[in-house]
Amino acid sequence: MDKTQSIVIVGAGVFGLSTALYLAEDGFSSITVMDRSMPPVPDGSSNDISRVIRFDYGDPVYAKMGRDAYELWNTSPDYADSFHRTPCVWTAQQSGPADLVSAGGSDFIRKTKKILTDMGCEWHNLDNVTALKDRFPTVSGTPIGAGFEGFYNNAAGWADAGLAITGLRDRCIRAGVSFVTGRHGHVTSLEKGSDGGVTAVRTIDGGRITADQFILATGAWTASLVPSWNTMVATAQIVGFVRLTPEEVKRLKDLPIIFNLSTGFFSFPPHEQTGYLKVACHSFGYTLSSSNVSSPPSEAISQRANFIPEEGRQRLLAGLGEILPELVARGFEKTCLCWYNETPTGDFIFDRHPEHKNVFVATGGTGHAYKFLPVIGEYIAKAFLGQLPADLAERWKFHTDYRSRAQDDLFTGASARGGGDGSRGGPGRREFTAQERDRLLTLTNALVRRPAKI
Repeated sequence: MDKTQSIVIVGAGVFGLSTALYLAEDGFSSITVMDRSMPPVPDGSSNDISRVIRFDYGDPVYAKMGRDAYELWNTSPDYADSFHRTPCVWTAQQSGPADLVSAGGSDFIRKTKKILTDMGCEWHNLDNVTALKDRFPTVSGTPIGAGFEGFYNNAAGWADAGLAITGLRDRCIRAGVSFVTGRHGHVTSLEKGSDGGVTAVRTIDGGRITADQFILATGAWTASLVPSWNTMVATAQIVGFVRLTPEEVKRLKDLPIIFNLSTGFFSFPPHEQTGYLKVACHSFGYTLSSSNVSSPPSEAISQRANFIPEEGRQRLLAGLGEILPELVARGFEKTCLCWYNETPTGDFIFDRHPEHKNVFVATGGTGHAYKFLPVIGEYIAKAFLGQLPADLAERWKFHTDYRSRAQDDLFTGASARGGGDGSRGGPGRREFTAQERDRLLTLTNALVRRPAKI
């Protein structure tokens, strides 16, 4: 590909920025990143106080990619300020209510331990809850209880997500990448030519920006820009933040990352700079649908809306009660939704769009992409340039064969409940109720009208 061609990348998250950096360092001279906000984008899935960094996977491809990324997180000066090494604990209930127990929990643990062993990596078994609490005495509750199984890996940690994205953004700027943000960068549609190519992106202020090549790294908003034919669906996941005292931050500093594969609940160590303890659910989520497409609100906002469904709040409190029951009565100072762009298999989509020859799609993070930030740009760029190995190109292709299948079968059927890498748990996916939808949209519009003061 001619490296003087102009490339517009829509989306300033992990996929968009890492691709921009790799291409710029590879010699491409005209790269522009567009988004509604300068990264870190307030409501993007790449922005928050923490993301899990691990290579514990029940799939050897992602395990190897994850280990390569982890080594860079752990050793590169680029991530010295944003990465924090801490053990990652995986637990599951071997049996229990069918509506809550992940079909993949035990299977994930079994496959992951085998893959780690095959890779020559250490892992440590946890025979019961007592073993967990002996190893991690900051856990004051009783995770899982009867039917417990689990293990942990010391080679793991978490990244300050917003801080790492800020560093990646600055590296892009130093490499010569241009940014267009605000209303000038808020892409609403594609301008198509008669030959199936795209001639420009159109923005919310009526502007248009032309390019030779377009890369859509638009996450949960992708299906609202191009036909997706059931290859993806945007789901909202629940997150809660507990305000800790300075003394509690110190006391809980050795808390590990803990996953409950049966319920989807997971928790982080305290975030010292903000004083928050963050908890969340890696589950099947909620959809916000219009014209058969689920998508987050499109408004440019200064912060995420303080909202999750009430039953989601109760799920977070129940999970918190298993880890740190003394904090349950305090509740959450704030909550929010984190938007995933799901694929039926949990694999990414790095491929040309079937209808638009000069549009490349990099999406489908499926709630597990952030950890690959140090390495994913090379994979996406090689897919964009047609240089991926055949097995990876096949895995990350844009499926057209899903269009004849029902979305509910692809994403909520038996094959999908164990979904993706098998680390999901909790109730099945559902649409927001009318009341929940109204509340979310009202809060989002309020944030647009009255931006938060800095």
